Amino acid sequence: MAQQYRINEMFQTIQGEGVYTGVPAVFIRLQGCDVGCPWCDTQHTWHIADQDKTDLIIITDKSNESSRWAQVDSCGIIKEMQRLGYVAKHVVITGGEPCMYDLRELTLALHQQGYSTQIETSGTYKVQVADASFVTVSPKVNMKGGLSVRKDALLRANEIKHPVGTAKDIDALDALIQPLHKQLQAQICLQPISQKPRATQLATQVCIERNWRLSIQTHKYIGID
Repeated sequence: MAQQYRINEMFQTIQGEGVYTGVPAVFIRLQGCDVGCPWCDTQHTWHIADQDKTDLIIITDKSNESSRWAQVDSCGIIKEMQRLGYVAKHVVITGGEPCMYDLRELTLALHQQGYSTQIETSGTYKVQVADASFVTVSPKVNMKGGLSVRKDALLRANEIKHPVGTAKDIDALDALIQPLHKQLQAQICLQPISQKPRATQLATQVCIERNWRLSIQTHKYIGID
């Protein structure tokens, strides 16, 4: 039986963060997350309730921003992207926490149709994706859900995109990556939380000192989804 995915939202826009900033992309948002980040702007994706199940067309015909979800397999997802006339060839699978799902079937199917794929995960679940998928780990440390960032997720990452508010956030990242520094292949990106000036100044300074990369949420600056 084909793998089923709970889709909360699907839309076409520009990737606003990280290495792929500026690239046209289709975002597929999956329902379900137990990490518990206090600043999360998609808390409507956290819980999976049977009464919120609906049809895919209801999810994709307008911006969702609700806890509703549709259960679809990879074939159905690709067909819906084609029905909507999406032209972007880069697909970002996010959440919620997308790695609560086995994403190998979906990412392989997308690659076979000529798409590239990117996964945005907290690193608290095993990353099950196609070998060619680009994995962005945004490590969530000491969150309400009590989950630990996995070593294997960090080592699979192509990009480690870390939210920064204060120096403590830099210290938390160092504690994660220093034991793995000889094995890590990922580009390190620091992303100021909520575009706060002090956080931006701190992230910029550290990126210069360490030759890391600054990730600004450009979609919020230019006012797109």
